[in-house]
Amino acid sequence: METPERQEDTVGYRTQKLAGTVNWGTATVIGVFAGMLYGGSREASASVSKDAEVMLKLGSTPDKREQYRLMRDAMEKRFIRVVTGSIVGGIRLGMFTAAFYGLQNLLAEERGVHDVYNVVGAGSATAATFGLIMPGSLRWRLRNSMLGSVLGAAICFPLGWLHLKLVAKANEGKLSTTSEVSDTVEAKSGIGAAVERLEGNLNK
Repeated sequence: METPERQEDTVGYRTQKLAGTVNWGTATVIGVFAGMLYGGSREASASVSKDAEVMLKLGSTPDKREQYRLMRDAMEKRFIRVVTGSIVGGIRLGMFTAAFYGLQNLLAEERGVHDVYNVVGAGSATAATFGLIMPGSLRWRLRNSMLGSVLGAAICFPLGWLHLKLVAKANEGKLSTTSEVSDTVEAKSGIGAAVERLEGNLNK
């Protein structure tokens, strides 16, 4: 039976965040908003050709009421397309981001270390899963899954390596700054003690 001290040490080790890991909730929220922005902008740019068709119809329609109806219908359809694209894009990228970072943090917690292999494994598994759930025949989905697994690993390896290198550099900068601050505090405390001793000698 473990003592309370050992249990506290175990809990503290498990809850301690490894260097380089990303907060799952924050990454998911960012992914959702980025997907909404991308999906909405893509649908808005795709609506340019449809707007040109509406302008041609307006030019060939002399009736003012008909022109107003065409303009209103075009604006409503464009609004619906942009909103739908934003929602679908946010859901897709949010799910991908949540799965990727969730699996990455799970691998880091289980292995006890966060390295580039966690990023590669999470990227490969996430891309393979999303390739498998895409619409199409079973053979097509298996092909997409295998291709996604290879591409996910190939893309995530350099990105994960670069990310971990940047984190290591940032941590080195923090450690050097902390050591400099502690040295400065020690120097100031030594100077203060010397001044106090000098004042004590003068008072005598």
